[in-house]
Amino acid sequence: MKNKNLIYDGTFDGFLSAVFYVFEHQLKTVTIQNEFVVQQGLFSEVEKVITDEEKATRVWKGIKSKLSSNGSYQLYYAFLSEQSGVEALLLDYIKYALSKGTPVDKDYAHPSILKIAQIAKSVGREKHRMEAFVRFRLTKDDIYFANIEPDFNVLPLIEKHFKRRYADQKWVIYDIKRAYGLFYDLEKVEIVHMDFPANFDFSKTDDEFFAIQEFEFQKLWQDYFKATNIASRKNMKLHIRHVPKRYWKYLSEKHPN
Repeated sequence: MKNKNLIYDGTFDGFLSAVFYVFEHQLKTVTIQNEFVVQQGLFSEVEKVITDEEKATRVWKGIKSKLSSNGSYQLYYAFLSEQSGVEALLLDYIKYALSKGTPVDKDYAHPSILKIAQIAKSVGREKHRMEAFVRFRLTKDDIYFANIEPDFNVLPLIEKHFKRRYADQKWVIYDIKRAYGLFYDLEKVEIVHMDFPANFDFSKTDDEFFAIQEFEFQKLWQDYFKATNIASRKNMKLHIRHVPKRYWKYLSEKHPN
């Protein structure tokens, strides 16, 4: 039987719309692929699936009725991992869950359940790191700007944390790797796409874009960091385990000059 290759728009609703298509047409041999990373199979029949929020909602409600709240989070977190082939794991997980009468998210004997749980754990760890390592800088437009470059697409997961914690100031958190960000205007959070100058260095605080007060804030933070860092108790292995080096270039305390 010829394999059906379903292409979706990269969104979670788009993926769920593709899942709906699989069940609607009772497809047995099927591949679901993000349109941005499509790999054509030699003997595949390609079908573009249009995102349908109503169908996506029906699928998601059906899935949630078969899982615990933790299982639902695991599925969403795993989707945001953007790992190659994750759609196949998710589809297998969903088919298995819908075939059972009780929640299956702790049935780790099933390969897809175990793998999804492992991926979700990694995404959750990255989410918590981003909540801890985001460093805002005050721009000349009186907007606090932070850039991140996470391994996974965690912006949707950290939105509530920052909206709640920094409710009294306008801010932008921008994912460099995925070229989109979140903008909070004191009322709501919106997705934004921004064009930066060709020579813009995200790891530097340039006085062309950032307020003079920002340099004073950074100096205070760096002084505090030095004062609380006890040299005799320095443990770089432990420090790197909690603050991996890949995050250092965006941490102001790592750029004392």
